[in-house]
Amino acid sequence: MASGNAIRGSRVGAGPMGEAERGESAPRLRISFWCSNGHETQPSFASDAQVPETWDCPRCGFPAGQDRENPPDPPRTEPYKTHLAYVRERRSDADGEAILAEALAKLRGEI
Repeated sequence: MASGNAIRGSRVGAGPMGEAERGESAPRLRISFWCSNGHETQPSFASDAQVPETWDCPRCGFPAGQDRENPPDPPRTEPYKTHLAYVRERRSDADGEAILAEALAKLRGEI
């Protein structure tokens, strides 16, 4: 059974939103940005706004620039390092052998 509700599917305060109610929109510029994968995005900016040099590509997330022939390089991601990898950067193998010998000597009760 269908109800006779005339405002079904609309929200409170909804109505015709024309320029008479909102006022005139600001003049806009559409600027093209290209990422290193060749994706183009065209965000719009107010004509008096400062346009950023880079914009994040909505498709791949890489930074995009306004120069189509020379887009910004994608960010370099460093691989995950383990604790042991950081220790090996700070200590040489000889240092490691000395520390191990000292720890074994403590465990054996020699020190």
